[in-house]
Amino acid sequence: MAEQPDPAARHETRLERADRNFAELLQELRVIQTGVQILFAFLLTLAFTQRFPSLDTAQRATYVATLLLSMLAAVLFMAPAALHRSLFQQNVKPLIVRVSSRLAHVGLYVLMLAFTGSVLLVVDVALGRGAGVAAGAGTLAACLGLWALLPRLVRRGVSSSEARAEAPDRES
Repeated sequence: MAEQPDPAARHETRLERADRNFAELLQELRVIQTGVQILFAFLLTLAFTQRFPSLDTAQRATYVATLLLSMLAAVLFMAPAALHRSLFQQNVKPLIVRVSSRLAHVGLYVLMLAFTGSVLLVVDVALGRGAGVAAGAGTLAACLGLWALLPRLVRRGVSSSEARAEAPDRES
């Protein structure tokens, strides 16, 4: 099992660590939020295009589900700022960081579904249902691979390299 990093190695207090972790989380959310806002704005405008009335029932359902998922993702990614503002100077920063991190984690999975629905809808309209389903499945696979599987593999690789570094040298 990998040794946990020593929090004192950074020479920071519990509150300083919470401040740093929250600042890092907010920076991550800034990167994500721009994409979510662009997706949400794109979806909001679709209903007002000339081609929208020609969508079939499945395409309209995909549109509505995707619009709602993108809205939920945006809300989840904005929630940490609202939570911080509501609890500002209440001496609960470590709790804010833990809750905000969970909100962001859930937001990524919701965003994954919104991306999948968006790609499914656009490719379905442009190339047909089969291509749309394939593109949506590819999008879901890419997001799962990069957002869920890759972090696990990296964590496992770090654990393995730490274990090798701690093992006695067998060549001596």
